[in-house]
Amino acid sequence: MQFIADFHVHSRYSRATSKNMQVEALAHWARNKGITLMGTGDFTHPAYFAELKAKLAPEANGLFVLKNPPEPGDAKVHFILTTEVSNIFTQGEKSRKIHTLLFAPSFEVVEKINADLAKRGNLYADGRPTFSFPVKDLVKIIRGISPDILIVPAHAWTPWFSLFGANSGFDSIEECFEEEAGHIQVIETGLSSDPQMNWRLSALDKITLISNSDAHSPSKIGREANVFNCPLDYYEIIDALRKKDKNRLLYTIEFFPQEGKYHYDGHRNCGVLFSPAETKSHNFICPVCGRRLTVGVMHRVESLADRPEDFTPQDAIPARHLVPLTEIIAGALSQGVNTKAVEGEYQRLISHLGSELDILLNIPEEEVTRLASSRLARGIKRMREGRLRIVPGYDGVFGKINIFAEEEKEEQRQKELF
Repeated sequence: MQFIADFHVHSRYSRATSKNMQVEALAHWARNKGITLMGTGDFTHPAYFAELKAKLAPEANGLFVLKNPPEPGDAKVHFILTTEVSNIFTQGEKSRKIHTLLFAPSFEVVEKINADLAKRGNLYADGRPTFSFPVKDLVKIIRGISPDILIVPAHAWTPWFSLFGANSGFDSIEECFEEEAGHIQVIETGLSSDPQMNWRLSALDKITLISNSDAHSPSKIGREANVFNCPLDYYEIIDALRKKDKNRLLYTIEFFPQEGKYHYDGHRNCGVLFSPAETKSHNFICPVCGRRLTVGVMHRVESLADRPEDFTPQDAIPARHLVPLTEIIAGALSQGVNTKAVEGEYQRLISHLGSELDILLNIPEEEVTRLASSRLARGIKRMREGRLRIVPGYDGVFGKINIFAEEEKEEQRQKELF
């Protein structure tokens, strides 16, 4: 069966995360979005893990469902046990900060993970626990518990807390994980990079690239995700990921990476936004405050790439880039994303046309026009064609997408002529 999965989210026990991040809310929003399989996030946190055991019923396939779904449709949403952990350590005479995703097939396996990690750090402190030992040792620990656990470097390119991060990462998987590198078969690209950027590194040709929302609030799930065609089964999914099976992992759903908050270089407090070339011309120094600029993902990819832009490997798994439906509605209505008008139109559309991702990916323009404005339908068409104007994100500031920029300019010219 074909389904959409978002593996990386957080619970309300993680810092800077909505209090509504509970499995019931995840199921509700997954139904809105068209997501069949959700990661639980944060299974290492003792209080949240107790909630998961109380609220989720295991199935025979290593996945879970709600025991008491608030709405009938929520029963169709499945869960997979996932978490993210942080390792801060010194390696190669440099401070390293790496985030890693863990996937587990059962409560029993999670209990073993938590028991071992509890000896090495405080699991209560945060939904994403922090440890001071090298990340390669995390792989050894996890592999010693069960070979069925999947280990994935998270948001691999962000400047901080990532495998390739400009500030605290490494130049290769082998440099980071050393003798354990062979157990890294999958990486998460993160919001500020996409598969096309990763394809520029030949060293990643055998690695499966996945994309997830890293959501801190329920409405943000599915902004990146993965589309499978296989049985809803933990072991089948993990096998597809490890083998980079194009017949089972069909494509990933992506942010336009420019919209990610670490795509370009700059300084948020100084209002400085630079391309990699501009950063080099300023010797990596902010012209406003004189401190070193935050080097973004595009710059970091450029520095490690051994291939030109637009290179596509033969066995590459495709990607489709989307803009969240609320952002397109907001542009069509000339309203803020969080306004009641946008929320009302969003709910009306998904109640009549189907899930958000189905609207963005599949539903014909004429069908959208029948139930919404032609302007909104044009916005979805332009997004599918990649005809957007984007101010790139930088230093923690999300990028800004304008789908209707040229149309608005033309309307203004017509008004002036009139």
